[in-house]
Amino acid sequence: MTIGILFVCTANLCRSPTAEGVFRSLAARAGLADAFEIDSAGTGASHVGQPPTKPAIDAAAARGYDITGIRARQITGEDIKHFDHVLGMTRGHLVEMRWLAPRDLADKPQLLMSYAPPLGILDIPDPYGGTADDYERALGMIEAATRGLLARLTPQVKKAI
Repeated sequence: MTIGILFVCTANLCRSPTAEGVFRSLAARAGLADAFEIDSAGTGASHVGQPPTKPAIDAAAARGYDITGIRARQITGEDIKHFDHVLGMTRGHLVEMRWLAPRDLADKPQLLMSYAPPLGILDIPDPYGGTADDYERALGMIEAATRGLLARLTPQVKKAI
């Protein structure tokens, strides 16, 4: 059994590739890499084919995550059908994904922060064009949520092994 996880932000340049890289690393460290199909996408098409931003790459690398091989792509309705978990960074992404989803899957997209410890935060702010601290803050939120996601999915994965 493989569990498909798709992380979604606006352009697939900062937050969603960071989430993809962090979750991929966490799953590998837990010995569960083969249990997941992990990808990321953006709601927009303006940066398709581009790598993550340099500040996103630098922030991730400073914490041991490699996101250099990821390239931006746009989410499709097929993605929502295909992936088991479709996780947006903000409520705005959630709205866009639910409009894109086939009608019977409109509730499938969720917020990544719903897997974080109860911080009272729903949206991961977009660091694009911001400071290194903005990227660090977003990365910290992504780490908390992806750890929670992995913790939630690990029993399901281990039961299937």
